[in-house]
Amino acid sequence: MMLKRIPYAESRREAERLRSVFSRWCAERGHESASATLDRDWERMVAFYDYPREHWQYLRTTNPVESPFAALRLRTDAAKRYKRVDRAIAVIWKMLMLVEQRFRRLNAPELMKAVYIGEKYKDGAEIQNAEEIAA
Repeated sequence: MMLKRIPYAESRREAERLRSVFSRWCAERGHESASATLDRDWERMVAFYDYPREHWQYLRTTNPVESPFAALRLRTDAAKRYKRVDRAIAVIWKMLMLVEQRFRRLNAPELMKAVYIGEKYKDGAEIQNAEEIAA
């Protein structure tokens, strides 16, 4: 449960506090390797704090690509029965087009341009000047 709370902390500082609690817990119980793994992958785990808060939900997900293809995977057996490859591709393509209509839309898509051009964020809020970056 302690490990699950870390990526849902409100700020990077709070996440680091939770990491230290988890590390102490691991040390007390002889699980130093778990703590070492968390330390090794820490920057990757909390990288989403450098992006807009509205996008955190998508950045914290474990497998964003798997979901759209779940419905398609159920129907691949039917596609294997086609004698011509182009017909199987047509069925798969049509399924993807239908599933696409149910995709969940991105929160705050207008922020994508800001992220693309390199605007900096700290704990989900845009950084206005260089002094905020150092803090």
